[in-house]
Amino acid sequence: MNTQYYFQRIALSIGLIVVLTLLSQSIKGQARYFDERYITTQAYLNPVLVNPGAIGQSGYHTILFNYRNKWATFPGAPKTYSARYDGSIGNRLGLGVMVLSDSNGALETLKGQLGLSYSLHSDNNKMGIGLATEFIGHGIDAGVLNDENLDSAADALLLARLDGQNFFDVSVGVQGVYAEKFIYGLTLPGLISSMLDASNGEATEQVFGYMLQLGYRFNAEAYDIVAEPSIMIKSLRYVPLHVDINLLGKFLDEKLTGGVTYTVGADERLGFLIGARVNAFNFFYSYNISRHNFQAYNNGSHELSVRFDIGRKDKPTVMNPEVEK
Repeated sequence: MNTQYYFQRIALSIGLIVVLTLLSQSIKGQARYFDERYITTQAYLNPVLVNPGAIGQSGYHTILFNYRNKWATFPGAPKTYSARYDGSIGNRLGLGVMVLSDSNGALETLKGQLGLSYSLHSDNNKMGIGLATEFIGHGIDAGVLNDENLDSAADALLLARLDGQNFFDVSVGVQGVYAEKFIYGLTLPGLISSMLDASNGEATEQVFGYMLQLGYRFNAEAYDIVAEPSIMIKSLRYVPLHVDINLLGKFLDEKLTGGVTYTVGADERLGFLIGARVNAFNFFYSYNISRHNFQAYNNGSHELSVRFDIGRKDKPTVMNPEVEK
């Protein structure tokens, strides 16, 4: 690819992101409750969970199912289910579709996302720039009306929330690898956000958020080991700033995976991840424990991911020439 043409495309893409960011700061809209991207702890392994720029960057089609149970065994603990497809649709374009359902006590959230990405490749850099449109619905479980501690018939705010509130968001992201070693990603969620069917004229300032990922890939081909230390900085809507410090290891052509994460900031926790791949089937499990006192009242946090890589090709096996003879 012509170098000048390549950098022109990068400059144009960065300019578009800057324009969207500035536009978002000038728009007022009803604030959403929270940003769902903070939920997953496996984004350093599967960036497509949080970054539309990662859509279609694998080079094959993927179907991903994710489940997270935070604060397991505690009554009303958050539970999240999501299903996602992403893949290349030709001409450097990628398509992603996602559905997410989250329950946190009486609060219920349903989210649908449609994303598109465009790939920019050079001799040293592989980068995807993605745009995602999102529909988010927040509501309250009708079962809360049976709570003996609430005078639900006289609580006008509670009754109003039963109908729920719906929002429309536009998010952008960049995900890439430089020289097959330096990993980088930036997600700007909810740059343009508006409440649907607003019944009042109240407006609040948009809350700017971001997720920044930086990492490095050590590839010891002689031992068939890949190690990826990374950090992920999360500053999201109504989610206090915290930083994940990760170390991911892949073994035997990524057939086995292990990882450890330590989170600092508002949320302090230690997490472990294990995974395995058999042909197109991938399974990942992670467990997190918190340093906060609330850990004494729950059984930690569990997250499961099942991923199908459709069209993935393994590396060719290198035969020993002596054996061939």
